[in-house]
Amino acid sequence: MSLIRAVEAFGESLSGRFTSRLRSEQVAAKLGMWLGISFTVAFATGLFSHFTQHPPAWLLWPSRPVNLYRVTQGLHVIGGIATVPLLLAKLWTVYPKLWQWPPLRSAGHAAERLSVLLLVAGALFQLVTGLFNIAYTYLWPFGFVQAHYWTAFIVYGALVIHVVNEWAKVRRHLWTRVRDQDRRRFLYTIAAASGLAALATAGEAVTPLERLAVLAPRDPDAGSQGVPVNRSAVAAGVTATSRDPAYRLVVMGAVRTRLSLSYDELARMPQHTVRLPIACVEGWSVECEWSGVRLRDLIALAGGSPESFLTVESLEQRGYYRSSEVRPPHWNDPLTLLALKLNGRPLDADHGYPARLIAPNRPGVMQTKWVAKVRVA
Repeated sequence: MSLIRAVEAFGESLSGRFTSRLRSEQVAAKLGMWLGISFTVAFATGLFSHFTQHPPAWLLWPSRPVNLYRVTQGLHVIGGIATVPLLLAKLWTVYPKLWQWPPLRSAGHAAERLSVLLLVAGALFQLVTGLFNIAYTYLWPFGFVQAHYWTAFIVYGALVIHVVNEWAKVRRHLWTRVRDQDRRRFLYTIAAASGLAALATAGEAVTPLERLAVLAPRDPDAGSQGVPVNRSAVAAGVTATSRDPAYRLVVMGAVRTRLSLSYDELARMPQHTVRLPIACVEGWSVECEWSGVRLRDLIALAGGSPESFLTVESLEQRGYYRSSEVRPPHWNDPLTLLALKLNGRPLDADHGYPARLIAPNRPGVMQTKWVAKVRVA
């Protein structure tokens, strides 16, 4: 009993130590509403990104609008960074409640506390690992993509449960005006901090704001040929094979037709120029001018039908994205190229020389570089 009293006294001491007149149920309700909107946007855009990269067999994403992935993934990353001040402010506002005594009053209360624990821990996990991911820093042994994907369901499920549990209390304050001047200033400050975080990041995807992108993890102008590079030719181990004079692009038809084309033969085919963004899952994107051979022209030469599914394979021997599937809506699109040039110049090795895939509304990791083979199925 003495231990229980000691813990209770400790909790009361901490709770009293972290009091502030800025805290109130009304402030918590406002912050909770903003966080709910932010988490909903992040969840929806995150699912879009995941299923764009890992589509189920029945799902055929459209190729238009061409900037759809660029917008949704930019919103996912920029919105995630803007969420950091909101989450920290919300946690600060409700922190004393963590020391309420007794911690568990009933089975229902225990379930509620568990959902809050999952919500807080999951939200922090998503934001922290997400920030490390866009900075290309991996301090953990698990796969980021899988962990981020499954944790999103846990967090959003816990958020829904929390909203249902707290709705009767929250709705009294949600649409009422905050009359206390200091609390109003606090909310304005948090809103401004989130807005500034978004503004200082958005330039990595929104070209007119490029000079303001002081918080962006990537400079959209930094890289070979003025375009960022995530994986270089050296890292991919293709510096020799990509420059090999004996290079041949092999297109394997669904029946027996097989094409084997040298770089010069590809360059002599009808060339087309398109403007398409390269949009990375880390949030940055750059619109470029690409020139090359329409993929659908190559597939027609190989005898592929318009319903065929393609697999584009790289010279790279290892790597999770050394190959990618291209489904009918994308490879039939006249904007989809096997590109040989970037902004009027032959591709640099880091951008996929001798040839790379470029298609509308696809993540950058699926725009396969150093293309060696196209399989038609």
